Amino acid sequence: MTVDSTAARKSRRSGGKRAVAKKATGEPELVQLLTPEGERVEHPDYSIDLSPEELRGLYRDMVLTRRFDGEATTLQRQGELGLWASLLGQEAAQIGSGRATRDDDYVFPTYREHGVAWCRGVDPTNLLGMFRGVNHGGWDPNENNFHLYTIVIGSQALHATGYAMGVAKDGADSAVIAYFGDGASSQGDVAEAFTFAAVYNAPVVFFCQNNQWAISEPTEKQTRVPLYQRAQGYGFPGVRVDGNDVLAVLAVTKAALDRARTGEGPMLIEAFTYRMGAHTTSDDPTRYRRDEERELWEAKDPILRLRAHLEREGLADEAFFAGLETESDALAKRVRDTVRAMPDPDHMAMFEHTYADGHALVDEERAQFAAYQASFAEETN
Repeated sequence: MTVDSTAARKSRRSGGKRAVAKKATGEPELVQLLTPEGERVEHPDYSIDLSPEELRGLYRDMVLTRRFDGEATTLQRQGELGLWASLLGQEAAQIGSGRATRDDDYVFPTYREHGVAWCRGVDPTNLLGMFRGVNHGGWDPNENNFHLYTIVIGSQALHATGYAMGVAKDGADSAVIAYFGDGASSQGDVAEAFTFAAVYNAPVVFFCQNNQWAISEPTEKQTRVPLYQRAQGYGFPGVRVDGNDVLAVLAVTKAALDRARTGEGPMLIEAFTYRMGAHTTSDDPTRYRRDEERELWEAKDPILRLRAHLEREGLADEAFFAGLETESDALAKRVRDTVRAMPDPDHMAMFEHTYADGHALVDEERAQFAAYQASFAEETN
């Protein structure tokens, strides 16, 4: 896999500024290497050369990630998980950026980066314990350089920046990447992370998955300019990439990480994509967005886009797709079996460790909840 970012290097020598081409609509032009119809196109700043095996690998990553995600959603609906945050529609943004990282890079996710976790070698079943309520994260962050999921919106951007500053002080040849959404871009923690990263020239890439809806709030309520342009105010470059184009995301993220490793500081990537499902399984997106909007983005499906390219170029046959379907079914079964074998959460555990020395109000709430739980046992006797 090779990435050519000659124009990006020229941009950096000129202080990180780059002209933004405009579409007829007035919207900034996306970095795109694969059209929604599956046709390869060129971009002046970024290009990538992948073997047929690597292209099939990216397709496999996205298909298996979507199947795992769909299975987790179904398990939540069946009462096996307390909550689930789906990545449906964002597979290209996550797989493309995840595959751009090196083993020694460090990743700071939110709570939706199931595809990035897959790329980092985290067993997908390890992601489910937290959503079942039996642990706070089922993996060792330092084993795969993949931090535990972060529920507090935007705080991981600060964690990533601090870690990146430490990496720079250690003189390590590695980079850090922080994931967040368009809604999190309005949080003070993200603004503070941008400031520290810029001032200390930290080797960190800020990866914003702009899926256009912060729960029920559209992006227009978050910013008056495209999100990637916010980087200009902090003194580092930003770029908007087609988040449904796995090839473009891979090329842009790899170039940004290489830039960080060579001491050229932070960069902001805005992956322009769409959240096809609900924000989480507690959300009903039909209450705030139109079906026509979703249908428009279904035509830009990242998996169908890459499949069209593979078929157009004769890079995958029916045996490949059939074998992947079999592998997908096996993964789904393993996920179901693993979750159903997990213990039921300890309902009283949520009252533990809230205060080091106990607290009268927590003790009262614990007693009330215990009485409430006991009432169900009385009804069945």
